[in-house]
Amino acid sequence: MASLSFVILYVGMTFPGKNHDYGMFKKEFNPSLNWFSTFNILVDLGYMGFDKNYEVKSILIPHKKPNKSKKNPNPQLTQTQKNENREMSGKRIIVENVIGGMKRFRCLVERFRNHIPCVKDILILLAAGIWNFNIANRH
Repeated sequence: MASLSFVILYVGMTFPGKNHDYGMFKKEFNPSLNWFSTFNILVDLGYMGFDKNYEVKSILIPHKKPNKSKKNPNPQLTQTQKNENREMSGKRIIVENVIGGMKRFRCLVERFRNHIPCVKDILILLAAGIWNFNIANRH
């Protein structure tokens, strides 16, 4: 069975150091602007609150396992919730595979020691371009 591969259409800004995905996203896409009102959005649990900050056509976000408490000592998701999460992760894995494909270029994974401005952005764009070239020229 051939694996599905998709091209990269957008590369966001780079941020130095460790950053939370949703925090970087909010810096790049100001929540006060109407960015996603016509889109169906699929996100992971790192984007909790997306629907509160952004107006969207529809949003799919996985179910979070309930917290353990005295009233609920063994928290579990229902089988329906587990099935929905599995279906969503099957769609999201494609994006994760594309990101992993870009990370084949070690300069994106290891510590970057160059201090020339914009070089990090250029490396990301080159990696995305090479990934897209690779996908377009598969036989």
